[in-house]
Amino acid sequence: MFKPYSALALAKHALSPDRPWPRAWNSPEPKSSYDAIVIGGGGHGLATAYYLAKNHGLTNVAVLERNYIGSGNVGRNTTIIRSNYMIDGNTQFFEHSLKLWEGLSHELNFNCMVSHRGQVVLAVSPAQLDTFARRGNIMRLNGIDAELLDRGQVMKLLPYLDYSKDARWPIYGGIIQERAGTVRHDAVAWGYARAADTLGVHIIENCEVTGFVMDGDKAVGVETSRGKILAGKIGIAVAGHSSHVAKMAGLRVPIETHVLQAFVTEPVKPMVDHVISWGAELFYLSQSDKGGMVFGGHIDGFNTYTQRGQFPRIQTVAECAVSLLPLMSKLRLLRHWGGVMDMTPDGSPFIGRTERPNLYFNGGWCYQGFKATPASGWTFAHTIAHDEEHELNRAYSLDRFEKGRELDEFGIGNWTYKQ
Repeated sequence: MFKPYSALALAKHALSPDRPWPRAWNSPEPKSSYDAIVIGGGGHGLATAYYLAKNHGLTNVAVLERNYIGSGNVGRNTTIIRSNYMIDGNTQFFEHSLKLWEGLSHELNFNCMVSHRGQVVLAVSPAQLDTFARRGNIMRLNGIDAELLDRGQVMKLLPYLDYSKDARWPIYGGIIQERAGTVRHDAVAWGYARAADTLGVHIIENCEVTGFVMDGDKAVGVETSRGKILAGKIGIAVAGHSSHVAKMAGLRVPIETHVLQAFVTEPVKPMVDHVISWGAELFYLSQSDKGGMVFGGHIDGFNTYTQRGQFPRIQTVAECAVSLLPLMSKLRLLRHWGGVMDMTPDGSPFIGRTERPNLYFNGGWCYQGFKATPASGWTFAHTIAHDEEHELNRAYSLDRFEKGRELDEFGIGNWTYKQ
């Protein structure tokens, strides 16, 4: 367990600028071999390493990050967590993740700033409200909180939206999950990194994987910018770079990479207490602790590895923001950024073994990666440690398309939920 700083220690650091803060995790030189290597120092990779050590006693583990911790998608998202899914497999997995979020700050002894502010998804037609009722029933049958709201209840809960007769899309009601919310993304990366390091895991930054060491068809190590490193087991968790890292091992995965933009305005006084999603278009918004309105929409829609978005998507998202909340037209955009998304044909991820012995794959998270961080690490660690899938990630196998077992939430009306 970590020893928290006392008030006196905090004061000493604050008043002594020449006294540097201690590192949150060590910076070791890579060893020549490990029991397990996790490629990717994002949220999923760090969570996997932590649970390998904590749940399975594997401490001779290295996380290899080509840049610095937090430089990828774990630091480039809109921080939303939720478990309002319909398909069997997704429902249980994301609910497990939300339960892990609920105790994560205590688990890591690090304030991850988990805020269960609730998510409201707005219906813009009677048919859509009926779909939400079906979703809510499925959630409640699985022990997940959900409540259907009529128009009057939404107006009382979110009075600042456009309910006028001139509204571009009328609001008929919505569905709320009270336990959904937001988490400070940087704190998640730092908390998992520090916790894994304390358990003996090596966090190795600025270490790019350039190839795999193979013994026949078996993966036995990796070539890196800091030399060759052997390993008994290797896990890939590199988000938008999944395809080309897997290709180094001779794997072809059904994943495309796209850029997803997000935006934040100048800070204003607290007003938006919930996460809001809109059924007229893929649009979602929340207000940060600093006061900025954080929002986003669809991917830009073309294959790319760049983190720079395009103007047409900026325009569409801005139109959504002003249509739903007219007051947004008066706010200045502070900044926007992009993350590279690993997109699968059905919108659901892969977590499991590959055709290469000792090599495991975690990717294809589409719009869902951040909220899945704890459960992804939990189940991927189990898969690596035991060489078999956990019951929660058995549906996420790489061969599910071959077997006709798609998990297409998009295809059953989930497009308004993909944030």
